[in-house]
Amino acid sequence: MSATITHVHAQDIRFPTSRALDGSDAMNPAPDYSAAYVTLHTDHGPTGHGLTFTIGRGNELCVAAIDALAPLLVGHRLDDLFADMGAMWKRLTGDSQLRWLGPEKGVIHLAGAALVNAVWDLYGKREGKPVWRILADMTPEETVRLVDWTYLADALDPGEARERLEDKAAGRAARIAEMEAGGYPAYTTSAGWLGYSDDKMRALCEAAIADGWSHFKMKVGADITDDLRRAAILREAIGPERKLMMDANQVWSVDTAIANMKRLAAYEPWWIEEPTSPDDILGHGRIAREIAPIKVATGEHCHNAVMFKQFLQADALGFCQIDSCRLAGPNEIVGVLLLADKFGVPVCPHAGGVGLCEYVQHISIYDYVAVSGSLENRVLEYVDHLHEHFIDPVVMRDGHYMPPTAPGYSIEMKPDSLAAHRFPSGEAWTAMPAA
Repeated sequence: MSATITHVHAQDIRFPTSRALDGSDAMNPAPDYSAAYVTLHTDHGPTGHGLTFTIGRGNELCVAAIDALAPLLVGHRLDDLFADMGAMWKRLTGDSQLRWLGPEKGVIHLAGAALVNAVWDLYGKREGKPVWRILADMTPEETVRLVDWTYLADALDPGEARERLEDKAAGRAARIAEMEAGGYPAYTTSAGWLGYSDDKMRALCEAAIADGWSHFKMKVGADITDDLRRAAILREAIGPERKLMMDANQVWSVDTAIANMKRLAAYEPWWIEEPTSPDDILGHGRIAREIAPIKVATGEHCHNAVMFKQFLQADALGFCQIDSCRLAGPNEIVGVLLLADKFGVPVCPHAGGVGLCEYVQHISIYDYVAVSGSLENRVLEYVDHLHEHFIDPVVMRDGHYMPPTAPGYSIEMKPDSLAAHRFPSGEAWTAMPAA
């Protein structure tokens, strides 16, 4: 007998990362990495876990939005959900009344991501496979059916998407073996947070190089004079042969971004991430043209697949940075992966926030195995904190993500961690209240 979802439990989980300025950048100087964390309970069998990422205040809004969406899942049989995961996605994102608060953007879409991700976690556990392998084992036809093509087909016809997947199918087994042997290449942001001292940056770079890292990202945007000074430190610390990327976290105007990057070009950045408003597609396009050969990377704040479609159509990004919680789960992400492949733009997902590394390892490995078939100019973000709170955390080897092997989406948190970081009653908050 098929299990049925009986109830949904959402929790406000926050980590006081602002105390050490972990995650600090020009837009977000003191974030508390947080998760609107959801558990799908069934009448028998495994539970499904998912989350959406925020940086503190407002996390409770995502929890409330999860509660508002939960009735769309409660009472449904797992066999029915898993038989048509595309229909499941449309059910959760297409409610006629809740769409008025979106559609497909904002707090409701973030909550939808938590629930969709939890369904995929439950699917993986029921099938005994990690999510990346569930996706990689799908036929091209099954993959295309995951995606809502309503607003995307003008840029990529579903039939063409199926044909492109079929062209890559022959090499899947070899690429899976390659991933299992050596992993997916990554870059580190851990050395370049804006609030870190010069000595701390140097020490972290030295340690990262010893661990095999070759790609480093630094935060910029608070003050151009300080950005230039810090860029000099980072470039000297990592040497001329390693890649340096920069991230302005949206704080510049278009003109300021162009002017500042022309000055920072002396330190040979590979890309500038989120140089201006994440909604300004034409502005990103102008920046990309005027700062070439430096590339523009963006996407962690793109509301939905439609925005990615337009960024790609406008030739406004050189690196596509999907976020596993901003987009509503693997269904929408697969659509963006297929679009990016059509336009020849590498996908380098955003990670770092609590649980994001655990999520996006599945996405990048799947992308290589089944969609792009290429590792050229592709690196996956990694930040070395908060992984200890997960039952199945990421495994890194020589600057590479090793493929997850446990069933599910790698996102289930330890019960003790949930209890300690529940806001505002958990020990992490009651023992040392925020300033």
